[in-house]
Amino acid sequence: MFLNRLIKKGVKGKVERFLPFYLFTFLPLSAVAQSDPIIMTVAGVDVPRSEFEYSYNKNNTDGVIDKKTIEEYVDLFVNYKLKVQAALDAKYDTLTSFKTEFAQYRDQQILPTFVTDVDMLEEAHKVYDQTKESIGPDGLVSAAHILILMSQKATEEQQRDAKRRIDSVYTALQAGADFEALAKQVSQDPGSARRGGLLGWFSRHQMIKEFEDEAFALQPGQMSKPFQSPYGWHIILMKERKQLEPFDFHRENIMKYIEQRGIRNAITERKLEAMVKASDSLKTRNMFIEERTDSLSQVDPEMRYLIKEYHDGLLLYEISNRTIWEKAAKDEESLALYFKKNKKKYQWDEPRFKGMAYHVKQQSDVKAVANCVKKLKFEAWNEALRTTFNGDSIIRIRVEKGLFKKGDNALIDRECFKVADAKVDSVKGYPIDAVYGKMLKKPEDYTDVRGQVTADLQDEMERFWVADLRKKYTFTINENVLKTVNKHE
Repeated sequence: MFLNRLIKKGVKGKVERFLPFYLFTFLPLSAVAQSDPIIMTVAGVDVPRSEFEYSYNKNNTDGVIDKKTIEEYVDLFVNYKLKVQAALDAKYDTLTSFKTEFAQYRDQQILPTFVTDVDMLEEAHKVYDQTKESIGPDGLVSAAHILILMSQKATEEQQRDAKRRIDSVYTALQAGADFEALAKQVSQDPGSARRGGLLGWFSRHQMIKEFEDEAFALQPGQMSKPFQSPYGWHIILMKERKQLEPFDFHRENIMKYIEQRGIRNAITERKLEAMVKASDSLKTRNMFIEERTDSLSQVDPEMRYLIKEYHDGLLLYEISNRTIWEKAAKDEESLALYFKKNKKKYQWDEPRFKGMAYHVKQQSDVKAVANCVKKLKFEAWNEALRTTFNGDSIIRIRVEKGLFKKGDNALIDRECFKVADAKVDSVKGYPIDAVYGKMLKKPEDYTDVRGQVTADLQDEMERFWVADLRKKYTFTINENVLKTVNKHE
């Protein structure tokens, strides 16, 4: 496609320069084809052995409970391919939602490959050089300090008190007191006090000017006199001074910093922008990503099948959801009919209580609640109760509605299952407890086992759908190649 665009634009020289690369790229495919025979053809599309192996091995690892033999997996794989082909025929791959989601996943896999180790190293050197420049010729210092806080709005008495305290500390230090111990005891900078006043390494322009001027005037082992800053009074003990170590000393940490800050992504975007510009805008950002995807897929089967798996998986989800899952879940008539035909499948080991446990403020509401719902379908109870009793700002009842088995609800256990020692917690503000509903020995309609019926109906629809696909599309299996799966060099 790109070559055709170049030809149409009359840039023959550019085409000729591209031809050797494309010839080199495509020549090895014949060799690959010879070592990767076709294991099956589904709906006219050849499937190489490597693709089947990738899928089989990925879905039949040692941790899989229901492991399949190769022969068993063939049917599943064929069905999968048929569904994907049906989705393609239905043009689900042209949906904006599909394109967007697939592009996002593809980009997650492909974009990092635009950045080489050389790119990362160059970026690391930039970070190092910028850091070294910001540190400046005075280098780094490691100091400890003792702080006596004093507000800038302090009264004269508070100012005198702060000065007396820092002078007392300074006198003690001059007399031989341990700086670290004294910092832990009296310093009012909680962050550094816990560490004996230690601030760690810093350079110029990282501290307030008053503190910085005093610190950088000291040599290791020297201690400042008390001095004042906007925070109060300080005494500094200089620990060490140094210049920034060579690049290799910090290389590993800089690399981690680059990854954590997402700088790799920024490098990718810069490179793509430069590539688009270098093409005179003949190629878009997406075209470069597609080309990279194609080139990687030719040399890296894992990448090729990983991306294809996600592409086809999105199609499979879309068509399955529209054809089976969502359709079955919303088709009330079909669910009811399926339940009616298969009632014997849906039995309970023990009875259920279909109804509600509720709590009211006054005795008269016990009967009022029951009267409110007794002629309604179970599904309509919630709305009726809400509008009748809890429609305004006043909440008259608290309700838990559902299909309960023994142990699900203490009040129902006590009142319906006659569990004598069931402990019912009172609901604050609603002192009267009651239940309403009926006991069921077995489901009376599909709504009582909706989840099971929906799953079973979906399974049945899936079987019919696969049978139709197998009639609609042709497929063949190369049994000789199938025997070599995972048994070749």
